[in-house]
This record gives sequence, structure tokens and C-alpha cells, in this order.
Amino acid sequence: MRRVLATAGHVDHGKSTLVRALTGRDPDRLSEERDRGLTIELGYAWTRLPGGVEIAFVDVPGHQRFVGTMLSGLGPAPAVVFVVAADQGWQAQSSEHLAAVQALGITDGLLVITRCDLADDDRIATVQADAGRRLAAAGLDVPAVEVSATKGAGLDDLRTALADLAARLPEPDPAGAVRLWCDRAFSVSGAGTVVTGTLGAGTVRTGDRLLLLDRGTTREVTVRGLHSQDAARESVGPVSRTAVNLRRVDDVSRSAVLLTPHAWEVAPTVDVRLTEVGGSHATGSHDLKEMRTPEQATLHVGSVDAPVHVRPLGDDFARLSAGVDLPWRVGDRAILRDPGSRRLWAVRILDVDPLPLTRRGGASRRAEALSAGDLAATRLRSRSAERLDTFERLGLLVPSTAVRQGDWCIDPAAMEAWRGRLVEAVRAHHSADRLSAGMPVAEAARALALPDHLPADLGPDLVRGLVAGSDLTIADGRVLDPRASGLGPAEAGVAALEERLREAPFIAPERGDLDDLGLGPAELAAAARLGRLLRLPDDVVLLPSGPARAMRLLSGLEQPFTLSAARQALGTTRRVAVPLLEHLDSRGWTRRVDGSLREVVR
Repeated sequence: MRRVLATAGHVDHGKSTLVRALTGRDPDRLSEERDRGLTIELGYAWTRLPGGVEIAFVDVPGHQRFVGTMLSGLGPAPAVVFVVAADQGWQAQSSEHLAAVQALGITDGLLVITRCDLADDDRIATVQADAGRRLAAAGLDVPAVEVSATKGAGLDDLRTALADLAARLPEPDPAGAVRLWCDRAFSVSGAGTVVTGTLGAGTVRTGDRLLLLDRGTTREVTVRGLHSQDAARESVGPVSRTAVNLRRVDDVSRSAVLLTPHAWEVAPTVDVRLTEVGGSHATGSHDLKEMRTPEQATLHVGSVDAPVHVRPLGDDFARLSAGVDLPWRVGDRAILRDPGSRRLWAVRILDVDPLPLTRRGGASRRAEALSAGDLAATRLRSRSAERLDTFERLGLLVPSTAVRQGDWCIDPAAMEAWRGRLVEAVRAHHSADRLSAGMPVAEAARALALPDHLPADLGPDLVRGLVAGSDLTIADGRVLDPRASGLGPAEAGVAALEERLREAPFIAPERGDLDDLGLGPAELAAAARLGRLLRLPDDVVLLPSGPARAMRLLSGLEQPFTLSAARQALGTTRRVAVPLLEHLDSRGWTRRVDGSLREVVR
């Protein structure tokens, strides 16, 4: 089992000393940090606890000047080791770090009272009670451990408490999508670019092709090598501190992120819920006017700090627009910070691909939708149809009312509107041409006037789905309304022809006779479609019952029989007998014995 924890607390309260005592490694790697005695960059160290649990620490700076670095260290960690010195007690940066922990939704960890060798028992108890009360008020009701890192006192108890913490943290998904926020980037001679970060879910393997999103641009990269805990690895799973060597990549910033392709919505704009935390303003949900969020602020997510424009939507909802693309899923947490006032807001991502606010009153209607929690249904209503995998990528549940059409979800109201358009178009088609066999499916699809974001090849599938819930039908690739189709002026000619064929079923009329009855190809096709006539090749027209009547006569012949014998039994001509016998062959009622003989199939 591996877990990564972040430290938090006021500057010079012994966070780095504590990590060094636990791990034997110095998290302050920069010479400037060692010289000044405070953490400037994020530091990392790890140890193996009793029972085999591996714990890595992200040691964050406590000084207010480095709050951005602190937030990038806290962001990927699932729990926090909150440090308060017994001799100094709760301080200003303690409150700032707690506000950040609260904003990120971190609800588990440990309270460690350090430097207990510099305070008496009463002082230690007072500091612990005060810090515990403050943490609990922020949703962090956690166990407390008293230590003296320089003396080694309490470290065994702390190791036991850390093992207990690791055991109760949720198990990460090794098969999940990778989103590795890169908090360091550097070059190694002979190896190239290396980025480091905390892998919270998923597995990275050598040879993997990932997306590198850096300063708003995306490119595909290949994993050349992996290190974790100072050892080369073929694969690294969660939760781990990971160093990734990227093949043929230069100039990577420390705010880049490595992603599983197609698993995240990469966008500059999100709709969020804001809750102010920290100080006297931490009262939960507010109206944005009362909160007075700045129009311009800094968004901290993962290792990125991006300037954003804040557009209030109403209540405690807002739209954040960054100048660069960022990778999102619904439910992500981030922090909004006003650099001027140092106020913090907890950010909860609600929509990672928000629809444009184009109409008057759109912001308030958007806030209502966000408040109701029906983002998926709102999105489906607005777009009429959406791909199934889009809902998965955006982190939204498919609305229960959605109509499934292959890989698409259709809004029921849009489905009914399209069905109405289809029925109207087909009836108009029949009205313009009573003898038509119906609208071609492709033409019917165009009549639906589908939104531009739907692909053209979805139209025919939609038409078939729409027909299933209407009085329409599809035959031979055409959509028709059986009630609207008919013979019109050709009815008299077809009726007269039917009468003639009832009297002489195998004396098919010649082309001139059909012309005299006003029956051209279109009229005959309509009559055949309605089941009134049977059309055979070479303009041979019979009643639909003709083949069955022919079989009764042919069955009485000596088997096998010749074409001449069949023609005489039917009392017809070669012009009629040849296509009729071929028709019977195609239905499997008769079959050829040789080049000149046939027989009835018994």
C-alpha cells in the first residue's frame, strides 16, 4: 500500500524537521532553503511504516510569499499532516493553510504538535485543544500526536497513527484515467526532460503515450522511463510520487499535466459553486454580491495557478474563464484566491463544458439549473442529442428520460419534435405525388433539420427510430404513410385491369392496352406497392394471386414439364409464361431439371 500525504502549517513550525526525522531524508533540497531554514519549493521524502505501508510526504512551504507553491502541494494529496508548534501555538499561516485544506475538501489527516521539548505539559495541552478545535470547525476532526522531532520523542506513536491513517484512506483506482499534475520539471543529462508529480489514480507504464497539456497547448508524448522512490520502474500505480522521463520533449513548465487521452474535458471555462473559507467570512454559502468576489482572481488546481475572469451567475454560482485550457471532470475541487485580499473560495466544479449564455437572463437560468443539479438534463435539452461517451467524459450521469439511439442519447422533447417534422414531410411528399413510393430515407433525414453538431450519418438511424413510434413505415429504403398513399386518378384503370385479369388471369395486357387504361410505370408501381397488381419483367402484369393459381395448374402436368406444356396449361403466351416461370423458380415453387425441363417442388 502506498499513500502520499501533504504537510501544512505555519512557517518554521518544524514540518521539514518532522519529515526528516520520519524518513531520514531532507525534503529541503535547494541550497537556498537549507541556508534560510525555510521551504521555498515543494519537498519530497518517503518512508516505510510498520506493516509495510509506504508513505511519501509532500512538504509544502509555510511562508505566505509561497502560498501558490503550498496550494500546488496540497492539491493532489488525499490527506494532510497539519503541524502546530507547541511553543508558538496557532499562527497566521496556520489559518491560511487550514483555509486551503478546507477549500480542497480534505477531511482526513493528523494533527501533529511539534517541538514539545520546548513547552510544558499545560502549554502542550492548550495548543493541542485550540488547534483541534480549529481543525474540527473546518471539517478536519482528526487524531492528534505529540512529538519532538529533534529528540525523537513520540515518533513511534506518529508512525502508528500514520499507518492507521493510510489504512482508512480510500483505495485509489489503478485502472483509472491518469491526470498527473507536474510540480517540477527539469533536464537530466543524457536522459532529457523529467517531470514529477503525485499520481493519485491510474497507472503509468514505460512506452505509454499520454497527452502533455502545458500552458494551454496539447501534444502527444511518450514515456521513456519512470522513477518512484529513487528506483527505476516499468510501471507506477497510485498513490505514488512519480518522476516521468519524456522522450524528445523540451521546455516543459512546472504547471504542465500528463493525461490519459480522451479521458478528460480540456477547456478554459467551467461553471462552479463557490464557498468562501477562512477568516471571518467562512460561513458557507453566500450570495455572490455579498461575497464580492473579484472580477479577476487566481485559480489554483493541481499544480496550476491560472488567472481567471469571474462571472457571477447568482446565489453561490459563477463561471470561471481562464486564458488557457485545463483538464476537468465534474466534481473536481480547486481554490479561487484573491491575491490582493488573500481571501480564498472553495471551488466545486459543476459543469466542464458549459453552454454559452446568449440570452437575456441566461445567467440566472443557468444558476437555477446548477442549483437543481440537472446539468445532464439541461445539457441534453439544449443540444437535443449528445453522445454517451460525452456524458462519461464530462462526469455526468445520463438522464433517465434520454432515448438511446446507438451511441447517442436523445432528448425526448427533441425526439417528438423530429417525429412531427418527419410525419409532416412525408405527408407533404405524398400530397405532392400520390403515386410516390415514399421519401428516400436520406431525404427524410434532411427534413429533420438536425442541429449542426450531429453527424450526417446519424440522420438515417434517427429516421428509422422515429418511424417505429409513428404511423409511418419504411419499405425499400423509403419512408411512407400507408394512409396517405393511394392510386388517385389511376384507381379506375387499375380496377378495370383487375376485372380483366379475374376473367383471364394469364392474359397479361400489352403495353398499348395499359396506356389506354392510363397505367404508366408510376401507376403500376403504386398498384404493386399497394398489393393490387403483380409486376413481372418485360411489362408483364398479373394479379397477385396469379402465381398460386398457376401452381395449381402446373401441378397437374406430367413432371417434369416443358415451357410449351406450361404455356398450354396456363392458356397464355411465351411473353407471359417465361417471366412467370422464372418468378416461380425464384420463390422455390418450381425448379429446373435441365436446360428445357422444370418440375414442381413437392
